[in-house]
Amino acid sequence: MMKIGITGQAGFVGTHLFNFLGLKEDVVRIPFKDEYFEQEEQLNNWVKQCDVIVHLAAMNRHEDQQVIYDTNIALSVKLITACEVTNSKPHILFSSSIQEERDNLYGKSKKESRLLFEDWAKRSSATFTGLLIPNVFGPFGKPFYNSVVATFCHQVVNNEKPEIHVDGELKLIYVNELVEEIYSKITTDSYQDQESLPNAFGITRHQVPHTSVNKVSEILALLESFKENYFEQGIFPDLTNVFERNLFNTFVCYFNHIEYFPFDLKKHSDDRGSFIETVKLNSGGQVSFSTTKPGITRGNHYHIRKAERFAVIKGKARIQLRKIGTDEVMDFFLDGENPSYVDMPIWYTHNITNVGDEDLYTLFWISEHFDEKDPDTFFEKV
Repeated sequence: MMKIGITGQAGFVGTHLFNFLGLKEDVVRIPFKDEYFEQEEQLNNWVKQCDVIVHLAAMNRHEDQQVIYDTNIALSVKLITACEVTNSKPHILFSSSIQEERDNLYGKSKKESRLLFEDWAKRSSATFTGLLIPNVFGPFGKPFYNSVVATFCHQVVNNEKPEIHVDGELKLIYVNELVEEIYSKITTDSYQDQESLPNAFGITRHQVPHTSVNKVSEILALLESFKENYFEQGIFPDLTNVFERNLFNTFVCYFNHIEYFPFDLKKHSDDRGSFIETVKLNSGGQVSFSTTKPGITRGNHYHIRKAERFAVIKGKARIQLRKIGTDEVMDFFLDGENPSYVDMPIWYTHNITNVGDEDLYTLFWISEHFDEKDPDTFFEKV
């Protein structure tokens, strides 16, 4: 079992990596709190427990560039000092940036921190992996801080007018892809040549490959189309393109689900009965139908890739969502007398319960074929 700790665990990438590692049976996560950097004893105790440390903690933006530089160097020095004081030799993976070679203090802080860790690894005969990471986007990124994608999502959802200052091409990686890459480097670099070099596995510099290249204007146009079609008409975009699926899953995490859902379905009635439109989409997927007896709950799982919709057409239901890693539960009450739906964002565990006295009729749409053994589906109670 690998004991892995993450500095910056509560940050954008840190949260995703912490959740991802929780799905691995060969990993024990050693929780980290930001205040450990100001508590020497706590930091030392934490370092001693870790076989692997992923150093993500950093300052990305500040009005004073010197503050960014000083902060990032100080965090790296404190971590190295804790390792030396406790005679610990964890495999450290450091999140550097493609901005290393740019003429700014943020890039300089990343490069110099990486070199400090390399020197420590040489002195200590320890393992170090420097990760040169491209622009990262994904759900729960902080607007005006983590990425232009997070900023645009926030602005489009809130009817603000995004501005494009330079319409350049962005080399991007989706956060799920990044954490998989980090895990791959953990398992590769930590144990290579273990028998012959038990205390000196080496120093690795790894350029994390970008997975898409998009102009800023193209990204904004896609987000605006999501708003027009999904928000205003309830139409799912074409999710067959991996980048556009990832961008859509990012986008939907920026609106207020309590205010938006449940979303009323269009109902057409005449003397024959009624016809209800449940899902409009520009891609494939699977549509399913279920009946649920009173008091029964379905679901209690979450996805990290697939989009999904629950549409109640008969009976009374309570749909619950909870973001993984939090305790806040969102409750939605739907009634087939007014057919409506709720969509399930990724990384939210969800369920549906029949809270009425008759059978509940529900239609489900999921963006890909559903299989309970699929590695995208993880069971956890709301």
